[in-house]
Amino acid sequence: MAVRVGVIGVGYLGFHHARVYHELEEAELVGVADPDISRAEEVAGKFGCRAFSEYADLLPQVDALSIVTPTHTHHDIGLDCIRAGRDILIEKPITGGLEEAEELISSARKAERILQVGHLERFNPVVIAAEELIERPRFFESERLSPFLGRGTDVDVTLDLMIHDIDIILSLCHGRVRELRATGASVLSDNIDVSKAWVEMDNGVSAVITAGRLSPVKRRVLKIFQDTGYILLDYQEMVVRHHYRGEDGSIRTETIRPEQKEPLKEELRDFLRCVGDRCSPRVSGEDGLEALKVALEISKKIKEKL
Repeated sequence: MAVRVGVIGVGYLGFHHARVYHELEEAELVGVADPDISRAEEVAGKFGCRAFSEYADLLPQVDALSIVTPTHTHHDIGLDCIRAGRDILIEKPITGGLEEAEELISSARKAERILQVGHLERFNPVVIAAEELIERPRFFESERLSPFLGRGTDVDVTLDLMIHDIDIILSLCHGRVRELRATGASVLSDNIDVSKAWVEMDNGVSAVITAGRLSPVKRRVLKIFQDTGYILLDYQEMVVRHHYRGEDGSIRTETIRPEQKEPLKEELRDFLRCVGDRCSPRVSGEDGLEALKVALEISKKIKEKL
């Protein structure tokens, strides 16, 4: 039986949540909610569902929801959904603050509700392909650069872009942050627009993480160095390159082009599976909290210098 779903917030990303739910057989898109009722009606008309200006009116109609609203609203909307007995997928970052995130996680646990966080890159085919090559990583280096689009500037770039790589690195190295240093600047917005962090983990792994939204071109790469070789993930080209030493001592390169899948579709499929089977999601509330802790600490370190 299809899961009855709704989407709260149908801006740029919320529109795509609605689109994917409409396309998935596992879902029945019941409605979308947005304070801009004309936008809600436009999206609802496109995908054959109902439009609501108040998300509270949508809650009784569905089993599960995507919350795709500004970060500062995640806590209150998420709590309302959980108290109504609904499962939620909440876009990253989980909330704007740690106490809010902890309350959401605790509330979902007590109510036995699914709480998944929208760290989309966990479902990227190149990340999944690289996971199979990782043995004992020693050092990570990531770059995530975008042009200035004006979207997402309600938060620091650490919460908008860098948090993706923070989450991926934490999930791949299985460590917790022991020490970090960071620098950055506010340039075209009131929040941090460029940032670089140096991170040391409690298991000896280290990482350099760079993010910015002032680049003339997009760049999305992650490099992983380990005793047996070097792995390069190129999110733009959708390719993984594995450089390693062969048995004869020569340096060899394996190029992997994984099957092309839409990460958002895979993410929402996972959410629907968890709703139906009552199992833990690939990206839990606790995962979202750990990534948020690191991102906020990086922002704090940068702002101490501004």
